[in-house]
Amino acid sequence: MTFLGMAKPTAGTARPAAPPPATPPVRRRTAVRAAVLPLAIGAVAVLGSCSAPAAAPPVPSGTASSAADGSRADGPAEDGPVVLTTFSVLASLVEEIAGDRVEVLSLTKPGVEIHGYEPTPSDLVRLSEASMVLDNGLGLERWFEQFTETLDAERVVLSAGVEPIDIAQGEYSGRPNPHAWMAPSAAALYADNAAAALSRLSPEDAGYFRANAERLKEELDALVDDAAARLPDDAALVTCEGAFSYLARDLGLREHSLWPVNSDVEGTPRQIEAQIEFVRANDVPAVFCESTVDDGAQRHVAEATGAELAGPLYVDSISPPDGPVPDFVSLLRHDLELITDALGTEARP
Repeated sequence: MTFLGMAKPTAGTARPAAPPPATPPVRRRTAVRAAVLPLAIGAVAVLGSCSAPAAAPPVPSGTASSAADGSRADGPAEDGPVVLTTFSVLASLVEEIAGDRVEVLSLTKPGVEIHGYEPTPSDLVRLSEASMVLDNGLGLERWFEQFTETLDAERVVLSAGVEPIDIAQGEYSGRPNPHAWMAPSAAALYADNAAAALSRLSPEDAGYFRANAERLKEELDALVDDAAARLPDDAALVTCEGAFSYLARDLGLREHSLWPVNSDVEGTPRQIEAQIEFVRANDVPAVFCESTVDDGAQRHVAEATGAELAGPLYVDSISPPDGPVPDFVSLLRHDLELITDALGTEARP
């Protein structure tokens, strides 16, 4: 996987799942139509006048994940297929499936907040050069939607088939919570969708992709089974962002957060007071915050209630290679261990 500018380094109401979107014919490295791309780049230049500087050119991939049926000695060909994802967590998940057969890129590098990301002109160039573009969907990449009409590559929504959970409050109330990848059961669907998409891109490697997806799903099952066995039935997960609704559903946890999603109003006095009341009323021993947000408001909650401020939890980004969560599986493992250590009743083996 390559990160542009860096080498790889609320519980709501469930509603019926939307059917997976239809996808156009597979293309290899293709370009956005010549007359459209300059216009789109110009639009980004105007809209993104206060955005981050353009990222550096792609850096060669790091070591690819191993697979059950072996790996190709020479990796993907120089002019082989390239898959572009919208953020680092998806890139790592997809690389688990792609292994050394397809190059995987991420628009954002580790540590970047995905909710309010502003694409750069160089991002659009990379979009134009991708063989396939994979995004999360569920309303996460709102900034991305304006450019999908200009894509001349297949777009795949990895959350297709996930049973959405609606956001229960705030500006985005009634819209799907986008953080489905945080639940192992939903991440298994992401893996299946990624394997199917990559198989359309490189049919000769379909068996390889399927084997990798099955291996990943087995790892995810083991993680959630271990965590569920260690958590009491009445445990409550109290966080800054409401990014854990799908994970809470998997584990049978109650959930409470300061704000529903990042980019909504964050850390107001009313939000802090409501969190304090919930922690006190439910005798919650620990509260958490996420790595990409300021934990100041949650620190007030911990100080007012005597609860431990544990974490940080990782949600929207993996870490650089020398950090605690350099890939998707380690992110879930890290978060589940933090949660079970703080809220569970049994010591980890």
